[in-house]
Amino acid sequence: MTTPVVSIAYHSGYGHTAVIAEAVREGAAATGATVHLIKVDEIDDAQWELLDGSDAIVFGSPTYMGTASGAFHQFAEDTSKRWFTDTWRNKLAAGFSNSGSKSGDKLHTLQFFATLAAQHGMHWVNLGLKPGWNTSEGSEHDLNRLGFFSGAAAQTNADEGPEGVHKADIATAEHLGRRVAETARTFIAGRAAVAA
Repeated sequence: MTTPVVSIAYHSGYGHTAVIAEAVREGAAATGATVHLIKVDEIDDAQWELLDGSDAIVFGSPTYMGTASGAFHQFAEDTSKRWFTDTWRNKLAAGFSNSGSKSGDKLHTLQFFATLAAQHGMHWVNLGLKPGWNTSEGSEHDLNRLGFFSGAAAQTNADEGPEGVHKADIATAEHLGRRVAETARTFIAGRAAVAA
């Protein structure tokens, strides 16, 4: 069985989103996948090649002013070279975001990621979790405590540093990493079966 390769292409302005990116990495690596963390504001040619060789790319950014950060938008524009050649066609994609508010318009950021993936002809992997913390017996410590379906969402108080990222949001991001890697493994096996 081929080992899935998962790359996490992310931007983190103040370190909070980097914590989430690391959690996605840990979740994917726990399945045996090869995982690359790539800071999109520092990307070089070798890292572009890592993305091109990946089975799945997970996009991550803080939500600033209702969308992904400017650094991530620049990266998205730079992917147009891959769009012209269909380099990322039929790869898997997923996403995560962090903001200071419970909602904070993170859904718009996740939708931006999904649209970017669709333009590349990629297949979107959703979070695959029911929402947590939505009953009287629920708690802020539930997985998917913010109730997002499209990807992993995190909320960190605006007056706290990266150490303030909520443990439930970290666990939710780990779940996303595992789900992406396991889905990639299934896709690889399916392609091999079709080729045979």
